[in-house]
Amino acid sequence: MLFILSKPLGSWFQQSGNLESGSPLDRAFLIVLIILTLWMLNKRRFEWANAIKENGWLVALITFMLLSVLWSPMPYISFKRWTRELLAVLMAFLVTTEPSPRQAIESILRRTTYILIPFSLLLVKYFPDYGVIFGRWAGERMWIGVTDQKNSLCLLCLISALFLIWVLDRRRQGKSPTVWKYQTGAEVLILLIIIWLMGGPQRSLSYSITSNVAMGIGFIILFGFRLLKKSGIIVSVSILSVVLLLIILLGVIMPFSGGSIVSSYSASFGRDATLTGRTQVWAALAPVAMQQSLLGHGFGGFWSTKTRKLFLIPNAHSGYLDEILDLGFIGIFLVSVFLLSSCRKAHRGLSHNYEWGTLNIIYIMVHAIHNLAESSLNSFNGPLTAIILFFSVTSMAIYVQKQCE
Repeated sequence: MLFILSKPLGSWFQQSGNLESGSPLDRAFLIVLIILTLWMLNKRRFEWANAIKENGWLVALITFMLLSVLWSPMPYISFKRWTRELLAVLMAFLVTTEPSPRQAIESILRRTTYILIPFSLLLVKYFPDYGVIFGRWAGERMWIGVTDQKNSLCLLCLISALFLIWVLDRRRQGKSPTVWKYQTGAEVLILLIIIWLMGGPQRSLSYSITSNVAMGIGFIILFGFRLLKKSGIIVSVSILSVVLLLIILLGVIMPFSGGSIVSSYSASFGRDATLTGRTQVWAALAPVAMQQSLLGHGFGGFWSTKTRKLFLIPNAHSGYLDEILDLGFIGIFLVSVFLLSSCRKAHRGLSHNYEWGTLNIIYIMVHAIHNLAESSLNSFNGPLTAIILFFSVTSMAIYVQKQCE
């Protein structure tokens, strides 16, 4: 997560290559990481057959990504990008081999928060050459911290804030003891830093409205589930699945409807009717997506240096549209079923660890909402997608471990 949520290694050492080749430093790091991960899986006698059986939709999705390389306009680049997806899956498998997969994921989230949030503050305040950039069009000042763009920093803050609030709420209930006496104070301080960073240079809640709205919804789910538990009510898996499916359908329809479904509400959040230019982006990209609507342009086969220069953007600002551009409607179907299966696993987790299952559900719902106007759905290297992947793959191991206690 530290690698996924921060700038590429090449950017830190001024060795960044172009979009297609990447930097030699990042490439070497990923190769070493794949080799080490495979070696550790072999050493721990990882049961591949069981993992494939328990994660059928994940395997179907990653396999379809690989097959799509065959019709990609740049197959070699697509294959290299696919190996990063495979690495994310392998890392998730590796977590299942830990003595306590749940504690392992919690440690990953805690270390990510403890390291990257204060480091981002340090870069923004004292090393602006690394932590601050200026907008291409209006020249406005934007904080990026350890990430490579404003929205990525806000996503880091979103992930960290949800985790910290969950931890602090559990500790208030006596379910999450402190390791050292100043731990609660340190976590509250980091939470305050997050609030400050999310306000941006303008000190405004509309600085990244997508992340702020997603965060608000995440908090509502957290405390809503706690109140329901006190009342002895467990939300059915059918209701959760329907809600998630409706969000996914909204995400698929929005780019093709010009954003008209939500643009009328944008003024309430300090945005214009174009959703800060997103509707114009969608209007340009939607016809391109429909040219190869069934299979897409191949995984990682659409966004290149050429297309970025043509459309003047790095992505579609819609995870659902980016997924259709890459893998077509077959791809969006497979991703949707993977998310729905992950939601069912999270709901099953409510029965043996209610708080852990709730955190899983929060990240799934927030991920679906965040991709309405941002893009990370089409890659397991997207921070929220990676978190859901880890939760989903380790759910059975956590369940078995709980049954044995």
